Amino acid sequence: MSPDATVRGVGVSVDDGGERTPVVMLDVGESVVPIFVSDDQAQSIRLALEGGSFERPLTHDLLLEMTAEFGAAVDRVRIDDLSEVTFYAKIETEQYRDGERRTLSFDARPSDAIALALRLNCPIEVSPSVVERAGRPSSSSA
Repeated sequence: MSPDATVRGVGVSVDDGGERTPVVMLDVGESVVPIFVSDDQAQSIRLALEGGSFERPLTHDLLLEMTAEFGAAVDRVRIDDLSEVTFYAKIETEQYRDGERRTLSFDARPSDAIALALRLNCPIEVSPSVVERAGRPSSSSA
């Protein structure tokens, strides 16, 4: 089983050339895993962290509303792979039809998976191999 993560927050990383890139910081055990995201994804994640909403639904809100209308639910999200600098995630769902439980797993960008998980308060799991490769030591002052 992969360890659960919590979203520490969304910040901005600045490279040597002054280029600014949003980054989501995940606390996983004694490590922090930084995941770089787009500006739009950062805004959606920030909004979910703050419990805010727009007058009209964002894509993540719409997806969750449609999922519920189709009788399905998101159980958890997993950040399960890292290839060079690209993270990969899965959204684990379940649906009941005619009394039968059906589970489905969907490939997703980690930023989308995190934005959905925050809206639902469902677990975010990060595979140990991802934490090993991308994690940084956590500090109480960070």
